[in-house]
Amino acid sequence: MSLRAQIMDDLKAAMKAGQSEKVAQIRGITAKLKDLEVAARAKSGEVTEADMISALRSMIKSRTESANMYRQGGRPELAEKEEGEIATIQSYLPPELDENTLKAAIDEAVTAVGAAGMKDMGKVMAVLKERFGADLDPAKASGLVKARLAA
Repeated sequence: MSLRAQIMDDLKAAMKAGQSEKVAQIRGITAKLKDLEVAARAKSGEVTEADMISALRSMIKSRTESANMYRQGGRPELAEKEEGEIATIQSYLPPELDENTLKAAIDEAVTAVGAAGMKDMGKVMAVLKERFGADLDPAKASGLVKARLAA
């Protein structure tokens, strides 16, 4: 089942169950995906699953930042709302690679491209993106690549 179909099925189920908060969260996701499609149409392109996953990851990043700001500002109820949205969005992402697998893949990529320092980070990230595609969390991977190349 495609990601879009899964999201729409979950939206229908939440509506039937009367889960108004979950309905609102899923509608936020569908709005973001609709924006992607509109932007792609303007460029006469197609929205891929990888594009959708990338958009979902960016939504999580912005909500994580918002939740942190709400906690710092003494608004835990708003932070909890953001964290609920994060949990809903994460349910549509592929499972994250465990850190050991990712470190092993980074070591292989460094060896494959002959990376000698930070200037080769882009080459290593390109190999990882090619290998794992949408399953790769670029933020997590880049931090580990930086640590590996700095060592």
